[in-house]
Formats: sequence, structure tokens, C-alpha cells
Amino acid sequence: MSKTGELFGTFFKIGAFTFGGGYAMVALLEHEFVEKKRWLTREEFLDMVAIAESTPGPVAVNSATYIGYKLAGVAGAAASTLAVCLPSFAVIYLISLFFDRFLQLTVVANAFKGIYRIVAEEGLGIDVVSSGEIYTALQAGSDLSTAYFHSNNKTDEDIAYAIAQGVGCFVVDNREELDAIDVIAGQAGIRQKLLLRLTPGIDPHTYDAINTGKVDSKFGTAIETGQATGMIEHALSLPNLDLAGFHCHVGSQVFEEDVYQRTLDIMLPYMAEIRETLGYTARELDLGGGYGVRYLDSDGRIDIGARLREVAAHYKALTKKLGYPTPKFLMEPGRSIVADAGMTLYQVGTVKRITGYKSYVSVDGGMTDNPRYALYGAPYTIYNASRATEDVDFKADVVGRCCESDDIIQPDVLLPRSTCRGDILAVATTGAYHYAMASNYNRLGRPATVMLSPAGDRVVIRRETLDDLVRLDV
Repeated sequence: MSKTGELFGTFFKIGAFTFGGGYAMVALLEHEFVEKKRWLTREEFLDMVAIAESTPGPVAVNSATYIGYKLAGVAGAAASTLAVCLPSFAVIYLISLFFDRFLQLTVVANAFKGIYRIVAEEGLGIDVVSSGEIYTALQAGSDLSTAYFHSNNKTDEDIAYAIAQGVGCFVVDNREELDAIDVIAGQAGIRQKLLLRLTPGIDPHTYDAINTGKVDSKFGTAIETGQATGMIEHALSLPNLDLAGFHCHVGSQVFEEDVYQRTLDIMLPYMAEIRETLGYTARELDLGGGYGVRYLDSDGRIDIGARLREVAAHYKALTKKLGYPTPKFLMEPGRSIVADAGMTLYQVGTVKRITGYKSYVSVDGGMTDNPRYALYGAPYTIYNASRATEDVDFKADVVGRCCESDDIIQPDVLLPRSTCRGDILAVATTGAYHYAMASNYNRLGRPATVMLSPAGDRVVIRRETLDDLVRLDV
């Protein structure tokens, strides 16, 4: 075999079986060329390493080129360089051919962002409100062409990032944002699809903090004041925007049976009026979210399927009555499909009984992982899972470990009188707006998230460590 052929075979073997990069290859090169084949002296080999390190490019490739040229001239350099690169090229090429299938493997899917993956599997769409949520969706392999980008204040950076990543539709609340999207879309050479969010002035009889359909909401543009019509005219005048239709969001945790029918009674006649006055016909109408869930036994039960069928029937009847071409109809079920799928488990630390006053049961979490009671008095059902068969005859406030008097998970909870340190308390219906709202206040780490199914359990978010708490500190 010629020297060139030997060089090719030797470097192909080295390229195929060396892991860890160029520096991991140095010892194998020394063994092959200095100790085994004696083609180089130790001094020549050290010179080669010094040149390879000081020359632009990967150490492994530079070393192969140097040794090949020294031993067999230009032909040797070419053969050695090709041989050392060929195994890596072949492996990467094969992975590229089967990458989509690779991503679908359970073990790989588990390593990505679980919620977005489940959404895709169930045939549902997603909405996002920040670059961070867009990035998370990308990491999970979500199709962003069908995503809706909400938020009442998108930064220029958010807008540019969303457009660059192919987010399908923007939901826009204000004139300033229309102008910003138009400019950035024009710079990107696209015409961006959007929905205008309008406020119909509906009171859904929910918590004030999550009532978003009233006229004086930070969300949307009011129909009642006449500002909505001006927004529509402006959107239609901008060259880089495609106004697909309208969005409205009356609130969250809604139990009123007819709230969405009442919303349609305002939205559809207004859309018919806009068609008459401006000559614009909407292609889409999104009624937003969100049907309520049972946090307490006293909360009602909602048959979501039945409710949606009722809304759809009202929608069809009203469009027919108005003679309006039926737009694509969307709703955002939100918490109603995820909240009761989640439960939070806490460990009791202390039980404080104050004679003549109230009692406190402190747990190893609190407003850092569930701020909803502190924000707007959200109710919860809490059980002592360690003493599930015992009578509940002891009333106490279940509180967290933060240095705040208002760090309360739920007041006046009935628990077994025997509740003590080490017991596990289960807080029901925490599948929505919990981990997403969690913080590291008081430098407390966020808990792990575990998904359970008949097939088994898996950790989708690991518990934060002390190192995690300081990873951004400089």
C-alpha cells in the first residue's frame, strides 16, 4: 500500500473512533505516528501540535493536513484531511436524513418542553405572549405558523423575533403596535397577518383582576367609544399588514352560561356595520377564553362540549340572520382543559395553634410557587393526603414560608386535628397559572413538575438547585 493510502486508512480510523474533539485526538495521533509507525519523532510531533493550535481551524483537521503533507506531500495532505473528516460528515448526514423521526422518539420527546408537545399531539393551537414563550415553543417543535401572538405591549424586539420565527398571527391592542408591526414586517419583506382585539363591554361576573372585557380594560380597543372603528381604518391603510379579523377577551374563570352568546350579540352586528361602512369583511373571529373550573366543591360544573355547541349554534344563527359570510370561529379554552389535571403537593413544616385566635399550618412552598391567593384571593380545595381517612375538624390558614404576612395559600382550611410536621398537603386544581407565575422570591427554588399517565411518570421540569438560583449573577 502506498504511503498516501496508509495515511487515508489511519486517519479514517482515527476520525471514526475518536470522541471528544481535536484535543482528545492528540494522544491517539502520537501513539499511531510516533510510537507505533515511527513516522515522526517526538520533537516533530510537538512541532505539529504547536502549529495546529496556532493555525485557524479545528486542531484535528490541521494536524491531519500537517502530517499528511510532511509524509506524502500535497496528495498525503488531501488524503489525510478527507479521511479524518469523512466519518463525522457521514454521521451528521445520516442524522439529518432521519432527524424528524428522531425527534418523535419518546425518549427524545421527553427531553423537550412537555406541554407544547402535548398540545401538538392533541391537535390544538397555541398562543404566546413573549419571546420567551416563542422560544420555548420552538424548542418543543411547535408549528408557529398557526400560533397567535398576544400581549398588550409587544416590544420591537418581540415583534422582530416573532416575525423572524414565522409566528402566524398577531393579536393587536393599540395603534402604536400596529405601526411598529407594519414597519418591522416591511423590513422583513412580508405582509403580517393580525387580529384586532376589541373590547365589547361585557361583564362576565368573574374576579375583577381577570375581567378583561370591560371598556376601561388595558386590553383591546373599545367599540362603545368609537375608537375601534378608527383602529380598523388605520389597520386597513397600512401596506404590510393583513387584517384577518377580530379578537375579544371578556375574562377568565367564567361560569355565566350566556356570556359568549352576549359577546356575539355585540361583536357580529358591529362586524356587519363595519362591512357596510368600510367595506371590510372579517375572515376570522376569536372569542378568547376562558371557561371556569371547579376550585371548590361549591363551584359549578361546566360541560365544555355542550357549552361550545351552544355558542357555535348561536354563532351560525346570528351570521345567517345578519347575512354575514361566516368567518373562521376560534375560542381559547385555556384553564378549562388543564387546570384540574394538576395538583400541588406540599410538606408540612410547622403547626401553630394560638389559643383564642386562629391556627397556622406552614408548608415548604407558598406565594413563590402559587401567588394567586395573594394576588386576587383565588380559592382552593386542600386535603391532608397523609391522613385522608381521618375526620377534618381543625381549621387553619395554610401559609407559605416567605417573609410576608400575606404569604397565604388558603385561609380557613379544614384539616385533621392530628396534622403535623412531615404530612403531605395536596392542593387540587393547580394545572393552570402556577409554575408559569412562580418566582424565586426569598431565593426559594421552584419545585419539580411531574407528569403522570397510565404509561408511567416522568419529570418534565426538574427541581431548581442552589446553583440555579445564582446562575445569572455576575
